Amino acid sequence: MSTRSEALLARPAAQLEVRQRITVLLTPPGLWLLLFFVIPLGVMALFSFRAASFGAQRQVFTLEHYQRFLADTSAQRLLWRSLLIALETSLICVVLAFPLAYFLSFRAGPSRLMLLTILVIPSWTSFLLRILAWKVLLGSSGIFNSLLLSLGWIEEAAPILLFSRGAVIITLVYIWVPFVALPIFAGLERINRHLLEAAEDLGSRPWQIFLEVILPLSLPGVLAGFLSVFIPTVGEYVTPLLVGGVDGIMYGNLVQDQFARALNWPLGSVMSLVMMLVVLVLTFGLGRGVKVTDLAGV
Repeated sequence: MSTRSEALLARPAAQLEVRQRITVLLTPPGLWLLLFFVIPLGVMALFSFRAASFGAQRQVFTLEHYQRFLADTSAQRLLWRSLLIALETSLICVVLAFPLAYFLSFRAGPSRLMLLTILVIPSWTSFLLRILAWKVLLGSSGIFNSLLLSLGWIEEAAPILLFSRGAVIITLVYIWVPFVALPIFAGLERINRHLLEAAEDLGSRPWQIFLEVILPLSLPGVLAGFLSVFIPTVGEYVTPLLVGGVDGIMYGNLVQDQFARALNWPLGSVMSLVMMLVVLVLTFGLGRGVKVTDLAGV
């Protein structure tokens, strides 16, 4: 038997082995998603059709809660406002994280990993503690009021930024910037440096190399970082609760109130499903034309 024939016979076996390995690797996360995402999501979908959370009417199925949400313009406006806050936060995070990731990838040299670790270390602390820290900073006795008092711009300390939409965005940007920098850094690290050398040899200027080579090749990482902020921020409720006040309330606070205070689980389920549907549509729209393998770095 020739060597070519042996290679042809060995190819299906190798492909089968690869498929088996992929199946083994994907089974644990697949089961995890099934148990803690798909099944709870199905239960929530069933709750959205129930007439009541508790009591005798809980087994009665109805579309009343969907009709109620469609008639509630205030909830729809709050969802739209939350989408805008998430969009603003994501864009600011990308703008701040890209230069940071660029420096780590192209200028930091051997110390890039150490600097990257320093960047990520604050995220190891409690999410709640970091929000409370910004509540103190933005409060009446915080650093911003102290600075304004020392400059004589104000006569009395007051929580100027606290309990506002701006406070929510500032806090969310601080929390998410490291998580945006990581995928952008990974995308920049995957760029073949020989392409940059070739562009330079052809007479391209530094800004041309950045705009025509680095930026297009880093877009999958930028999109991954953008989505990693946008998706969870739409349903955020802890940050608005602590630093947002009335002016900084978001859609997630309304959903949380339906589950925890009003005990109206069917309506809360409807609101959650609508939010998830809107986020999925926007995510697929933003990610159109970008391969999943590019986002994963494959």
